Amino acid sequence: MSTSPTLPVDEALPRLSELSIVDVRTPGEFATGHLPGAVNIPLDRVEARLADLRQAADRRPLLLVCASGARSEKAAVTLASHGIPATSLAGGTRGWSTAGHPLTYPPGPVRGVWAMERQVRFTAGAVVLLGLLLGLSVHPAFSLLSAAIAGGLVFSALTDTCGMAVVLGRLPWNRRGEGDVRPR
Repeated sequence: MSTSPTLPVDEALPRLSELSIVDVRTPGEFATGHLPGAVNIPLDRVEARLADLRQAADRRPLLLVCASGARSEKAAVTLASHGIPATSLAGGTRGWSTAGHPLTYPPGPVRGVWAMERQVRFTAGAVVLLGLLLGLSVHPAFSLLSAAIAGGLVFSALTDTCGMAVVLGRLPWNRRGEGDVRPR
């Protein structure tokens, strides 16, 4: 996979007002804090929103953001394959907040939604334990459930994709609507 251009946090801060900022995390993650002025278009919706993203990129440079920079780089590569230039924020929102820069929160109470990586680790661990417990107490064939998760984790690491994250991203707490990058 080719890498996309990245913008370090210290260079992004003074340029926020001249950028169209698109956060590609799930809506649940977005609600736990995002860059000022960011709109939310989850990674799995980027291709469906190409027309809007192209218009936004024509107005101002696109800065893509996620938790660590990995998903935003994937989104930038996807957009580049469609002729839409975009840059990824190096370090993502973690790098942004670690540098002491403010995050914006939606109005109302903030629900504690775990980051997608944490949701994947929890789910994978729970399914592996369930498979082992059922394999020991009910039938040995249930151990195959643990083996399937292990195989999925190896595949995920080798391909730098995560099917479990795609599935978890469709759960209600990770789906809350997405931002509008069109001018108002």
